[in-house]
Amino acid sequence: MITEENITHWRSQFPILQTQVNGKPLVYFDNAASSQKPQRVIDSIVHYYTRLNSNVHRGVHTLSQKATDAYEEARTALAGFINAPEKECVIFTKGTTDSINTVASGFSQAFLKAGDEMWISAMEHHSNIVPWQMACERSGAKLRIIPMDDTGTLLTESFLNELGAKTKLIAITHVSNSLGTVNPVKEIIAKAHSLGIPVLVDGAQAAPHMKVDVVDLDCDFYCFSGHKMYAPTGTGVLYGKREWLEKLPPYQGGGDMIETVSFEHTSYNVIPFKFEAGTPNIEGVIAFSEAVKFIQDIGIETIHAREAQLLAYANKKLAEIEGIRFIGTAKEKSAVVSFLLDGSHPYDVGILLDKMGIAVRTGHHCTQPVMDFFKIPGTIRASFAFYNTETEIDLLAQGLEKAKRMLL
Repeated sequence: MITEENITHWRSQFPILQTQVNGKPLVYFDNAASSQKPQRVIDSIVHYYTRLNSNVHRGVHTLSQKATDAYEEARTALAGFINAPEKECVIFTKGTTDSINTVASGFSQAFLKAGDEMWISAMEHHSNIVPWQMACERSGAKLRIIPMDDTGTLLTESFLNELGAKTKLIAITHVSNSLGTVNPVKEIIAKAHSLGIPVLVDGAQAAPHMKVDVVDLDCDFYCFSGHKMYAPTGTGVLYGKREWLEKLPPYQGGGDMIETVSFEHTSYNVIPFKFEAGTPNIEGVIAFSEAVKFIQDIGIETIHAREAQLLAYANKKLAEIEGIRFIGTAKEKSAVVSFLLDGSHPYDVGILLDKMGIAVRTGHHCTQPVMDFFKIPGTIRASFAFYNTETEIDLLAQGLEKAKRMLL
């Protein structure tokens, strides 16, 4: 059972939640863009720079060995977090966008050709659209779109019936960042695999909020970002099945991703190092593992349950506001509420809420095709984390009522 004492304890671990914005206590509802960081994650960065600072993998001196051990222990921690069968199948990247680009670049070089098809959904983030558009442009393949309905639910049945020999890959978001829709990725993966089609899952909005088991999903690739799950920016993971990672050509060249180099020929390192060119974000990766341990200490099931409570409360509370229009009302949703106020531009509402200390995201949320589908310029998005409270949602509702009076 989640108690008030639990919530107070969780919030006390995030220093920024004790601050004020425009003279008001911070109400932070922009977690889908980037979550806040607990003190222990911040401390792990300071510890690296004051006790371990050195490059990894290539040094024989003590600091380098200690930094390498901490870096590789982080890989083990991240592999365990998603139940990856081998830690070598966890590639450290700059984030979900970097992870997707790694796969898209490799597919356009090695697996896509003119006449092939690949599928993405109508609710994808730009980072799971643009890399595939570029891959199709390079290879001559055709990009196809899984449609959705007015609730923000994918119409999977019709698309699954169109899969065939021409289909070389499906890339799909686990949870929509702008609508909150939780997609039936396991069902899609099973159908795709029955036809020999690999699937990449964008898990940026899923990994912080629900249990992710890549073995259970049986996905071929899974991508997620550290900064959305209480870790630093510039950190991310690309999980891939070994068979795909070994076939996929490297995305970047440089140090650490090589086995041997001559002016005539270069041979590549084994995975995961084949995809980790150059000096990595060492302190960020170590802090990422600390964030994962933090999540595990609370329990991902507890986090999911708490955020479900917040979503239900927010839906009920905001529905009482006259003139509100919700965008994204799928049956299965994560803790995201996107909406409009009649007669008001999202940007104007967001500015007024900020004056009240309330941080929401406004705009297209890097999903312009979603906004085009609904024929709107953008939405106001409140996205919740387990450290948010019902009292904060009350303040949001009050702020929206005030903004409505000021703008109408």
